Amino acid sequence: MNTVQQAYYCLEAEGLVEVRPQSGYYVRTLVERMGDVPRRSAPQAIVHQNRLPDQEPILLRLMRQQREPGWLPFSLSVPAPSLLPVDKLMKSFQQAQRELPHGGIEYEQMAGNADLRRQVARYALFWGSRLTDEEIITTEGCTAALTLCLKTITRPGDTVAVESPIYFGILQTLRSLGLKVLELPTDPLTGVDLDVLEEHLLAGEVQACLLVPNFSNPLGFCMPNAHKKRLVQLMETYQIPLIEDDLYGDLHFAPDRPLPCKAFDRQGLVLWCGSVSKTLAPGYRVGWVAPGRYYDELLQIKRYQAGFSPGITQQAIANFLANDRYELHLRRLRQRLKSNCQRYQQSIRAHFPSGTRISEPQGGFTLWVEVDVRINTLELADQLAPHKISIMPGSLFSLQAQYTNCMRLSYGLPFDERVAWGLQTIGQLIHQQLAV
Repeated sequence: MNTVQQAYYCLEAEGLVEVRPQSGYYVRTLVERMGDVPRRSAPQAIVHQNRLPDQEPILLRLMRQQREPGWLPFSLSVPAPSLLPVDKLMKSFQQAQRELPHGGIEYEQMAGNADLRRQVARYALFWGSRLTDEEIITTEGCTAALTLCLKTITRPGDTVAVESPIYFGILQTLRSLGLKVLELPTDPLTGVDLDVLEEHLLAGEVQACLLVPNFSNPLGFCMPNAHKKRLVQLMETYQIPLIEDDLYGDLHFAPDRPLPCKAFDRQGLVLWCGSVSKTLAPGYRVGWVAPGRYYDELLQIKRYQAGFSPGITQQAIANFLANDRYELHLRRLRQRLKSNCQRYQQSIRAHFPSGTRISEPQGGFTLWVEVDVRINTLELADQLAPHKISIMPGSLFSLQAQYTNCMRLSYGLPFDERVAWGLQTIGQLIHQQLAV
């Protein structure tokens, strides 16, 4: 029975069958692929610090919609709770309460829960890591890890190079720390243009890089290993630190996990950040960083500016990672997300206007959709509000005036009739606007 079920999971992940509630598995009708991937980005070669101050209220409004009952939150980039092992996590949490002194009410070590650090180091062996638990510091999620890294290696006024488009949370973090942002041209399949990055490094215009080489949010690309190796070599040549956001690395659609840039790091210049927020437990806020040569400075900043991380959630995650439950969960999650991705893409191609460009994610759970230049997706988001459908407008993923005809859609929600209706509704509104 388990073998048959696993076969169905594989067929579903390939988009060959679909599940119908209380009915079973059915062969799917495949829609012929249309259109191309989004165009290679071409941001201006200038640095921004306090551009577009009106983004914050827009983000607050969209985030409020994501949490309101009855909304269809295509804007929310986390997997649906139905895709996560909630009951097993509760057991791990209860086990942590029994194991920790006084039920976990005491402070943890400043570097973080020892069991969690050992498990993170053990899982890093899958990509050939030589990290030990003594090189890892736990944090309250990946954003906290990125923030600690930025506070460690930069000062207000420094310039940080990023992809474009880039997750708006990273942009907001950079701005809050008084840092300047250099947006790099980015290919939707292979990542940042390393030749352009090298030009800025040679000119001494960059003090740090913050990149998402594995399944960048929102494009979903995976930087080829040759590019990752060259990127690390550039960091070594110019002695510039690289903050690597590897939040989505475990959500690969290919058989094997892609290497992070940290795998090529020989001088400790790569600060490798990760979390279980996108794979296991978003609300637990459990993350980590392996800061390389910056370990002592980062730990000191954590001590005085962030403090101790909660021990009980870290112990619960460590317990979950301590056996094969996590890898079994990841295999199922990756299969479901790959199937979701294909079904979302097919629905978009069926209902959006001809010429729509859709990203081809190699992992993660976000789609980047580029529509006709006459469409302003910020206005489209307002028009979708009466339907209780939320999208993330593309203009939020840059500090420059670009991507106004793009949107990010999350396929973390299982594909069902309501999701199909939502995508069809978005397509209908776009058609209506183009007909005016």
